[in-house]
Amino acid sequence: MKVLKTFLFIFLIFSKINAQELNCIVQVNSSQVQTSEIEIFDNLRQDIYEFMNSRRWTDYEYKQNEKIESNIQITISGWDNIENFTATIQVQAGRPVYNSSYNSVLINHMDKDFTFKYVQGQPIDFIENTFTSNLASVLAFYAYIIIGLDFDSFSKFEGTQYYDKAQSIVTSAQNAPDKGWKSFENQRNRYWLVENLLNQSYSALREGIYEYHRTGLDVLHNDLSSGRQAIVNAMQKVQTVYRQKPGLFFITLFMTAKSDELVNIFIPAPAAEKMRIVTILRNIDPANSSKYNEILQQ
Repeated sequence: MKVLKTFLFIFLIFSKINAQELNCIVQVNSSQVQTSEIEIFDNLRQDIYEFMNSRRWTDYEYKQNEKIESNIQITISGWDNIENFTATIQVQAGRPVYNSSYNSVLINHMDKDFTFKYVQGQPIDFIENTFTSNLASVLAFYAYIIIGLDFDSFSKFEGTQYYDKAQSIVTSAQNAPDKGWKSFENQRNRYWLVENLLNQSYSALREGIYEYHRTGLDVLHNDLSSGRQAIVNAMQKVQTVYRQKPGLFFITLFMTAKSDELVNIFIPAPAAEKMRIVTILRNIDPANSSKYNEILQQ
């Protein structure tokens, strides 16, 4: 009986681990803070790690090899030696490409509007539709954005329910004093990130996300020409939205994630295809025109 109980306990623990969606590496950089109490930063890192990786964010049963590879780096710039922190949070996530060991970046974003309270020994509590703390809300917001982007990259518009949850977090935070949640603060914060993803006027952008990954990257191993053509078509959809709304926040994030990848994909392409993709990329991401010119120069 004792052996059976032990087996059941191990099985339940293993099942719980398997159920989670994220494989999130967490780093906390406190080098800017002058203090000898470094234990608090280690505890903060561990608590965030457990919050991101132990919580079940969806109803989908993830296998171990399906977990979404992600990274969170929090750089602390201020601490009042009690509970108030000022920081930035860098959020990264990737998605595996079919029949390869390559992970394609889905998001690589630094959020500079990040203040929070943290007390050692107190759990990071998150309750849907309720603002419990800025730390919990920001972490949960990005968890849902990461999961939504992952779903969108495998099946068209399948990330909607997770963007809805992220938007619910934004709504719950409207009366919070913390920055990053309100439409009037600026055009490049959490409010606008999820607004861009859910706005039906920009639906071609999400179609482009799906085609870029599923009919583009996932096909390259088998048919380079077809895969590259699908990526060109996907970027044309992104361009369509750009022409409708130049400077759209999520297009900027998408290009930050994909610019280097696009250069590497199209350097070996035929000359006509190179010119076609470079024309598109220069249009929607003029800040990186010199980078895209490398495609034509090789």
